Amino acid sequence: MIKSTRSEFLERSSYRQRRIRDGARLLPVVALVLMALPLMWPRNSPEQSLTSDGITYIFGLWFLLIVVSFLLSRVLRLSDASRDEEARTPRAGE
Repeated sequence: MIKSTRSEFLERSSYRQRRIRDGARLLPVVALVLMALPLMWPRNSPEQSLTSDGITYIFGLWFLLIVVSFLLSRVLRLSDASRDEEARTPRAGE
């Protein structure tokens, strides 16, 4: 049996940045599912309307999504800036 000498280790910052990017890509899908939830709320009778609760839920979720998107963009922007700074800085052995 031949063992691979290749290392599968990723740097912590690179791994974290990839997971944050994955979260940013998944956010619209999660938002779509959460926005559809009021449509599935049970009603006891056909004329019962939960419009006010639904609107409160939608605007609360909308605000939460704005905050999460803002935080994700800030983290990604800061990590990109630090990665660019590392690329510009010459290493000691070079």
